[in-house]
Amino acid sequence: MAKLWASIKKDWRILIRDRVGLALMFIMPIVLAIVIASVQNSTFELVNNKKIPLLIANKDTGAASKELEAALEKGGMFVIKKIPAGDDALVKTGIEKKEALVGLVIPNNYTHEVMLKAENVSEQALQGVLATSTGIDTSAKENTATPLTLYYHPVLQNSFRQGIDEALSSVLQIVQSKYIVRQLYSGINDDATIPVNLEQQILTNQTPVRQLPVSKGSTAVVLNATQHNIPAWTVFAMFFIVISLGSSIVREKTSGSFLRLKTMPTSLAVSFVAKQITYVLITILQAIVIFGIGKWLFPKMGLPALNFPEDKLGLLFVILICGWCAASFAMCIGILSKTQEQSNGVGAISIVLFAAIGGLLVPSFAMPESFQSIMKFSPLHWCLEAFYGLFLEGGRLKDVYFRVIPILGIIVVFQMIAWVSMRRQRLI
Repeated sequence: MAKLWASIKKDWRILIRDRVGLALMFIMPIVLAIVIASVQNSTFELVNNKKIPLLIANKDTGAASKELEAALEKGGMFVIKKIPAGDDALVKTGIEKKEALVGLVIPNNYTHEVMLKAENVSEQALQGVLATSTGIDTSAKENTATPLTLYYHPVLQNSFRQGIDEALSSVLQIVQSKYIVRQLYSGINDDATIPVNLEQQILTNQTPVRQLPVSKGSTAVVLNATQHNIPAWTVFAMFFIVISLGSSIVREKTSGSFLRLKTMPTSLAVSFVAKQITYVLITILQAIVIFGIGKWLFPKMGLPALNFPEDKLGLLFVILICGWCAASFAMCIGILSKTQEQSNGVGAISIVLFAAIGGLLVPSFAMPESFQSIMKFSPLHWCLEAFYGLFLEGGRLKDVYFRVIPILGIIVVFQMIAWVSMRRQRLI
């Protein structure tokens, strides 16, 4: 035990002198967590809360175009900025100057075509009644409507454009439905004026939709950018101990420290166990620091606070297992590398690749099917899934054990590779 404690103290002193390694292990993931959580939170607010400026050039003077403008403004997604005289050029100029990222041009015959379509639809709906009672020909009339023109700035991403298209389509459908309902009411009751309360009841009395995240715990899970990013960048930080631990192992190999240890009444196994214990403790410290920032610093920065899972012991166990996996990987890279450059380069690149295919950089559900099986070879994927099972799904340790078992299997693989490599290099 004394030999193990002495090795731990030695590795700790080496670690605190490695300022670059400490920066990569603590400062880099903290900055990434703050920046990316801020960006994603702003994106969520833009989609859900903030209104998008919309330039409207209305060439139509009828009632339908006025109702369209009112419906767009009432929908809550857009801030309407009207262009006088319905000038397309002013719309393009405004978008080029980024006064708004989206512009809509309403054609001059919009109201006429809306009413024409309403008449056509109502006549087809009443075809049986009118044909038998009056003998009127109610065959379908071809309707070739002039399309509305939607201008957008090229910087607007496809996901935002799709959301804007869906919102615009919904508003257009509401306006068209109003006129169809009025025409049907007029055709049935021989009265052109439909009661306002009846029109509102037909158009707005929809079945409500209640959205609830699926949670395995007793309390509801709060989903936000912080809940997604803090666990992800904690895992990323854990595995970046490869820069410090890998370099430490390479230095000791090239400096002859391992040879000197073989001449002493101790074993290299004690040294490697001490290194793993030291860096597993570092990963626990990383998790405490990053989780603490998400819990207490983020609210002061205007970001959502991190909500800890119910199972605190389960969270500690997952942190410990993920830290051990990161230490095993770093030790494996250090033993296989011949120089510090190899260790740092291979270690950093492999972590970024594991993060890319493991779901840290791009959500796993958004990946193509060809990557769905490849991502299972990434240790970061299983570590992230274990954290998500606690933070996002509200589960306990018993609910994520099937994600912890692959992590244990990966640890065994890394330990075996390291042991075989040490045997081949005659370090043991």
